[in-house]
Amino acid sequence: MNPATALATVLVDELVRCGLTDVVLAPGSRSAPLALALHAESRVRLHVRVDERSASYLALGLAKRSERPVALICSSGTATANFHPAVIEAGESGVPLLVLTADRPPELRGTGANQTIDQIKLFGTATRWFAEVGVPEDRPGQVAYWRSLACRAYQRAAGAGNPGPVHLNLAFREPLIPDGDTGWCEPLDGGVSGPWVRARVAPPPIALHIPPTRRGVLVVGDGAANVRRYVAAAGMAGWPVLSEPNGGARYGDHAISTYHYLLSTPEFADTHRPDVVVTLGRPGLSRPLLSWLRRAEEHIVVAPDLDRWPDPTRSATQVAQAVEIPVASGDDSWLHAWRQADLAVRAAMDEVLDLSGTSEPRLARDLVDALPNGALLFCGSSMPIRDLDQAMRPRRGIRLMANRGASGIDGLVSTAMGAALAHNGPSYALLGDLSFLHDQNGLILGPREPRPDICYVVVNNDGGGIFSLLPQAAVRDPFERVFGTPHGVDLGYVAAATGTPYTLVGDIGDLPKALRGEGPRIVEVRTDREENVLVHARLRDAAQDAVRSYLAT
Repeated sequence: MNPATALATVLVDELVRCGLTDVVLAPGSRSAPLALALHAESRVRLHVRVDERSASYLALGLAKRSERPVALICSSGTATANFHPAVIEAGESGVPLLVLTADRPPELRGTGANQTIDQIKLFGTATRWFAEVGVPEDRPGQVAYWRSLACRAYQRAAGAGNPGPVHLNLAFREPLIPDGDTGWCEPLDGGVSGPWVRARVAPPPIALHIPPTRRGVLVVGDGAANVRRYVAAAGMAGWPVLSEPNGGARYGDHAISTYHYLLSTPEFADTHRPDVVVTLGRPGLSRPLLSWLRRAEEHIVVAPDLDRWPDPTRSATQVAQAVEIPVASGDDSWLHAWRQADLAVRAAMDEVLDLSGTSEPRLARDLVDALPNGALLFCGSSMPIRDLDQAMRPRRGIRLMANRGASGIDGLVSTAMGAALAHNGPSYALLGDLSFLHDQNGLILGPREPRPDICYVVVNNDGGGIFSLLPQAAVRDPFERVFGTPHGVDLGYVAAATGTPYTLVGDIGDLPKALRGEGPRIVEVRTDREENVLVHARLRDAAQDAVRSYLAT
């Protein structure tokens, strides 16, 4: 057996023994040993993509939804560089990726050899760990090295409290394909049970106990862990819960879904300052919420890994791996005030949205309402997630996800598809037109590839709608070209190019019918950027008027 085949066979087998179930492959020549070993491995589900960037985001989505390491493989050269954005997102959002890049052997590096670049620590600080595996050799001791290395890589990616991407760079000398010989200088198998190295789970951390108080608030942002436990504790303590949609805590009687507008009204924000705020995950969608956090007297950030804690407002007074929220005795006037204000604002907002026609905030609200229980909704990082944050009603029964680690608009079609492949139920995605076009290659599926049940709802306002709500909109002369960026693309033709079923929704009332179907499909909803600005202004004014009327009673 040639060394390249031996390394690939052993590495794939050991990763499977560790628990690997999904692998994404972007084909190439130098990675042939890994590709052939995976094709012969019946215990994993293999996904093949022709575009390395789409492949990397597909793996990201698979790992993000399954919360298990997913392997990502490519050939040498610029193929590896195309993984970088997804590796960054995985690093920032704590998604367990096993990035296996094939490479030329050392004697070809720095010589101008074809498809040879410097791949050593290519992804910099975005990875949790890097290893240059070394060229495989036919000598005793290699199998123990490869298997222990695979175990270490898998466990570092899974990360107790700090999951993230791990990069193994694998240099292969030719020959790259099996030579028909099965002999090796030592047994290649890894034993009859379990991985080569068994990593023990650390004991749970000791929780920080908070003094009993009714005037507390639980804030839940992206990447929050143990959400249900903390929401239940906040409910027992009489605390309102302010959760971003992707925080996973916008449900139940304590969920305050209009917090963005409540806290943007100074009269409410000033008179509803808590004794303590507990933050899970990383909030980052609402500027009024972030401004309010900066003024908190006691702000406790819960972070499973004390080497990395989110504190974008630099307002944290304590950081703990776990927090104990005690039941507080006394009246419920604190929670009652939040809930009554929330109800008043919700009624005012719904009235505006019901009269707004096919507007972007209404689409976000109505889409969530229309989804079946057990559904997954993946949303874009620009306006879609913000429209959901501001317009989505509380509800149970759905899982909502987004790429908010680095908040890029790249790779979203593929991330959503990966998440759908790992989800046990129907899946949907709410994306803007620029995000959709940025990753239209994500729709390319070979005839033998697993096909998820996912409906892409694309908001098409012919450009970058978020910029119309930012100060850049005041620079009228260059705005449309350098910020608005109209593209004029007919999305129906994009769908036709890949054979993806397509529906254009002309009236928002037709949305539930348009969502029906199976497999990958596209629903386009066309909106107007200038009208969207006016709808957001009407929402803000109506909400703030409702808050002030409530406070005056």
